Amino acid sequence: MSVTPSYPGLYIQELPLSAHSISAAPTSITVIVGYTHPFRTNNFDEAVRLFSFTDFEREFGGMFASGLIEPHVPLAVTQFFLNGGSDLYVVGLDPGLTQPATPAIVTSTGKGIIFTPLQPTDMIDMTVSISNVRASATTPSPPLDTFDLTLVYGRQVETYRGLKLGSGRALLGLNGQSSLVKVTDASGASDSTADFGTAFPAATVAPATLPKSTASGSTFDAQDFVKTFQANTSLDKVPIFNILLTPGIFDNTVNSAAVAFAERKRAFVILDAPQDSAADDRLQPINNIPPVNDPSILGAVPMSENGALYFPYLKSTNPVTGDPTTVAPSGYVAGIYARTDQRRGVWKAPAGIEATLVNTTGVVPSGDMNNEQQGVLYGVITQTVPINCLRSFPGAGTVVFGARTVVGSNQAFNQSKYVPVRRMTLFIEQTLLANLTWVVFEPNDEPLWISIRTSIENFMLSLFNQGALQGTKPSDAFQVKCDKSTTTQDDVNNGIVNIVVAFAPLKPAEFVIIKIAQLAGQSQTS
Repeated sequence: MSVTPSYPGLYIQELPLSAHSISAAPTSITVIVGYTHPFRTNNFDEAVRLFSFTDFEREFGGMFASGLIEPHVPLAVTQFFLNGGSDLYVVGLDPGLTQPATPAIVTSTGKGIIFTPLQPTDMIDMTVSISNVRASATTPSPPLDTFDLTLVYGRQVETYRGLKLGSGRALLGLNGQSSLVKVTDASGASDSTADFGTAFPAATVAPATLPKSTASGSTFDAQDFVKTFQANTSLDKVPIFNILLTPGIFDNTVNSAAVAFAERKRAFVILDAPQDSAADDRLQPINNIPPVNDPSILGAVPMSENGALYFPYLKSTNPVTGDPTTVAPSGYVAGIYARTDQRRGVWKAPAGIEATLVNTTGVVPSGDMNNEQQGVLYGVITQTVPINCLRSFPGAGTVVFGARTVVGSNQAFNQSKYVPVRRMTLFIEQTLLANLTWVVFEPNDEPLWISIRTSIENFMLSLFNQGALQGTKPSDAFQVKCDKSTTTQDDVNNGIVNIVVAFAPLKPAEFVIIKIAQLAGQSQTS
């Protein structure tokens, strides 16, 4: 407040701080888009924020096994959290699987129990066994109304003892407990009006195998993804995210839509190579898929500074069946991005010996390669789209061993050929956009320009002090301009203030050359 003098003497006036502090934007908030559990997803097409796999199980039903839908999303979510990720949005798409109508297990005349599977049954059978059927001891002529129930689905077994017919409330209670089935009566009721009958006709009830799940149409439609990336969708309304992936999907339409959306949102896309592609043409093509660096594959990769391509798939274990399975690399890599950001910073390449992948036994056989093969895939000599490879090394495990964007071999995009450089640029952009809103409608003159420069310089200096920029002194590392040289009188008249922020990014050491020479008896002096 201004001071109004009324007597001779000293007055105190506190002045507001001219510089505004700038808080760093997040760097590893991740979005995963894809098909989730067909029967247990709470809300399809909605972006839901998660902080653990337990959250994913609650909102999207967790893991599932199906021959009609690849469980790419739950596997990617698992690997993301295991490898260092902590902040995730998931948009679940509806794969269009149909829950089969199941026969009733007969009780009293005209009554019965219907078990509807909450898991896909096209690949794994689900069996329902009613045993230990016995009479209630509460009446003089007790009916056969008490029993034990066992549900088996792959490695999942649920057992419920002492269930009772009659009012059916005990059976209806299963609908809040079981992750395998939903219970209704023969009329289809699943509320307090359900009537399951009062007794079984005999003490022995044959086990039932529930029918197979079916698909109401194609379980993959590129337009399911495209509509998610449109304006004003639930995902579009997420205020900020940094990493986007559609695990297991290599489709030109999907990839193009994802990259275009990420560019608009200043995010970075992690792309998976085709699942059955191989490191070279020595191996017999699987499902007629050519080698990963074939022009027909690389030509379908959108050219963008905001994307990187990773290969190959990884070996792991299906948590539902216990069988070996292959997992798309993007979930692992997104976790490595987050882990590297947290430990070192977004300016550090998410690759190298310390980028060790957790929960994998190595790359699939078709993706095993030596140094020379990786040199071909990396695109440096052939000037093709760089493919960031995942490789296994003795004593180090399986690691991410590449850090180039898909434009890395294009000289026109030389400033954005490295993943950490591009992500660092996006980080600075998002930080300044989020923190300079206060400038709008301020008087456009020298005091404002000084305040802008001071605020941005303090932020850039903090990055320099963290070792995030090149140079031995701040003037080598960054420059901030906002004065009459950037904002002319015409700009002022039109309500424009121009700010120029330049920085010298760190770039990864990809090629380490060791020179060795012999000393021919020369004497050494200290």
